[in-house]
Amino acid sequence: MVRAMTSLAWVALGGGVIALVIGGVAAFQTWRAGDAQLQITETPAAAAMRAKRCATIKESVADAGFAGKVTVACDARKAELISDTYPDHDLMNGIVGAIEQVPVPAHNHAAPVALEPRLTARPKTRDSSLGVAVNGVPIFDYTAGGEMSGEDLKHHQEEHDTLLRKELDTCGGHAGRGDDYHYHKLPTCMIDAMKNKGDAAIIGWAFDGFPIYGTNNPDGSAIPAGKLDVCNGQPDPVYGYRYHASDGPPYIIQCLMGEIPGERRLPRVPPLRAAGGGGARQGGRPMPGGVQGLTFKKNARGGRVMEYTRDGEAYYIRYRPSGKPHCYQFETRTIVGNGVVQTGEYCR
Repeated sequence: MVRAMTSLAWVALGGGVIALVIGGVAAFQTWRAGDAQLQITETPAAAAMRAKRCATIKESVADAGFAGKVTVACDARKAELISDTYPDHDLMNGIVGAIEQVPVPAHNHAAPVALEPRLTARPKTRDSSLGVAVNGVPIFDYTAGGEMSGEDLKHHQEEHDTLLRKELDTCGGHAGRGDDYHYHKLPTCMIDAMKNKGDAAIIGWAFDGFPIYGTNNPDGSAIPAGKLDVCNGQPDPVYGYRYHASDGPPYIIQCLMGEIPGERRLPRVPPLRAAGGGGARQGGRPMPGGVQGLTFKKNARGGRVMEYTRDGEAYYIRYRPSGKPHCYQFETRTIVGNGVVQTGEYCR
């Protein structure tokens, strides 16, 4: 098993050799002769640790049964879980607080997972995904009110809680402003479909490289109240640290406790934009009382339709592949569009 690396130090080995030790493993070693310039080489042990962590991430996807939908590629710093972010399970049904967005497949969305996780003293927040489920679907925190501050993490943000606002479907997710499907809580439908379903199964990975588990410890024991930290995690004997889902808020990971390589370049699913250039597809906003009877279905020709009513009026969003790569033909009658039927082609 791969163990998390949480300490860093230079250690003199003698003979002019100095090693950079990370988490008990000599990651790089240097050699100097007099005033000669340092020569830095990576040790085999460090490369082996990264290779083992890469293999563990690949195994978590394959063991869950999602290797056909998610590709895992590793380089020297990270693993990338590459997918269309569009799960095979039921979508969008049961939502009341609709924002008139629909799930549309992404194109080769690459979610990075650090291969050398290191804990930090300060949690990090983000107004986007914090990790990725083993089926390739991004995982967000539980809120829909923008990026949380450090102070926000200490208190339940009831007014921004997507579950309390009834914005989530029966599987724990919804489509966001980019018509991108993602989870805000325990992905129950994904877990039901996992071949290795159980407390010991990893259900996702945070971008900082630590695994995400369900609501119990991997050995099946219950997690005592107050045991999880502000990010919904706790120490782990194998990985150094792990995150959990929980029945109460914050429901799932809400911040990152580890370093994030390339933090400024973390991915977001790009919004749909009008074909041939133009603005993003018009989205809606939560409204008092929500909508009624929302359903989302897929037809045999690859098209999708979301239908719902409000105050007795029927609305819908329909789309189908247009024939161009990653482009879709839309027809909508929405609340934000004042009930006027609109058509257009939009692309990722």
